[in-house]
Amino acid sequence: MKNGKLWLLNTVLFISALLTGTVTAAPDEKITVMNPRGIMPAIKQIPMADRPGSLDGKTIYIVDTKFANTKPFVIAVRDNLAAAYPKTTWISIDKVGGYMQDDPNLWAEIKAKGHGAIVLLGH
Repeated sequence: MKNGKLWLLNTVLFISALLTGTVTAAPDEKITVMNPRGIMPAIKQIPMADRPGSLDGKTIYIVDTKFANTKPFVIAVRDNLAAAYPKTTWISIDKVGGYMQDDPNLWAEIKAKGHGAIVLLGH
C-alpha cells in the first residue's frame, strides 16, 4: 500500500512538471543508444553425418534425455523400430543429468559400440 501511494505521488509530480514545462531537453543534445541484442557470434555450420546404406547388423542407441514424461514415448519408439527393423540392435538408454547437461561417458560408449544414435529431446 505504501509503495502504491509513493508511485502515485511520483507520477503526479512528473506529470505536473511536464505540464508546467520545468522538464525540458536541450534541442541539440544527443544521446547514444546501444543495441540490447549485442553482437551475435558467427554461425559455424556442421554437416550432417553420412547416412548408412542399411541398418542391418547395426547397433543404434535411443537416448532418453529424461524430459518430463518421455519414458513411455522412448519405449514405444524402441519397440516400433525393433518391429520395423528386426536385424538392427536397438538400445534405449538414459542420459545422465538433464537434457542440457553433457554426458561424455555416454557419448564415448555410443562412439565405441554403436553405429548411430537417436537423441530424444522431448515435446
